[in-house]
Amino acid sequence: MEAENNVSLVDTHAHLASSKLRPDLDAILERSQGAGLSRIVSIACDLEDSKTNLELAGANPLVSPTVGIHPLYVHEIESPGWESELRELASSPGVAAIAEIGLDYFHPPGDGSSDADWRKLQREIFERQLEISIDLDLPVVVHQRESAEDVTAVLRQFPETRAVLHCFTGTMAEAETALDLGHYLSFTGILTFNNASQVQEVAANAPLDRIMVETDCPYLAPVPFRGKRCEPAYVRHTAEKLALLRGLDLAEIARATSENASRFFAL
Repeated sequence: MEAENNVSLVDTHAHLASSKLRPDLDAILERSQGAGLSRIVSIACDLEDSKTNLELAGANPLVSPTVGIHPLYVHEIESPGWESELRELASSPGVAAIAEIGLDYFHPPGDGSSDADWRKLQREIFERQLEISIDLDLPVVVHQRESAEDVTAVLRQFPETRAVLHCFTGTMAEAETALDLGHYLSFTGILTFNNASQVQEVAANAPLDRIMVETDCPYLAPVPFRGKRCEPAYVRHTAEKLALLRGLDLAEIARATSENASRFFAL
């Protein structure tokens, strides 16, 4: 199957506010356009990232901003007014989602607290951000790491939520649960790894109208760049692998995933 040169792709998860990308961000964005990207959804980890994303989007029409607090940064919230500040940022024109939010049980507590207290804090911030997303009619990008069961339990409490499980690497059963709840799945460069048979199975069988592609840059660069700094242009390699797994042309995968992204994020 020969990949077409003229395809339009959306990177639905890129950390453009990251210090690892900022020094040469203009060149990165230029390469992204050269690789056929029509849009990059820039993901926030905290309030500062959220503000930066809005600035980046204001300066470049290729970028769609998100605002949100990542579960690994919840201990850094200092002001009791964080919720009002986030709500105000989320009300800015063009905001695509509340992101990224969720639960992470893989990394140790960032504030030295017990696992129980750490998880309780993450869940509280997760739920309060879901409330904001529902109030503002915005979708959410969900981070789950060794926390799938609890993430599902929280999402069940908020049935109005429209979510995409980003960097999905779970089982087919976990995928089916998310899909049954009406949510989406998004795949990173992990899909191209030789040892990624579990997620490859999910990507090959999930409904075509409920999947997206992403880089999660500067992390998780796909083959042939594995181990190097990732950037949005590399999302094409993930899309090519997805096309191969599903027996489709790259153009079909690009069209489907871009349409899904446009629908989900209202791009």
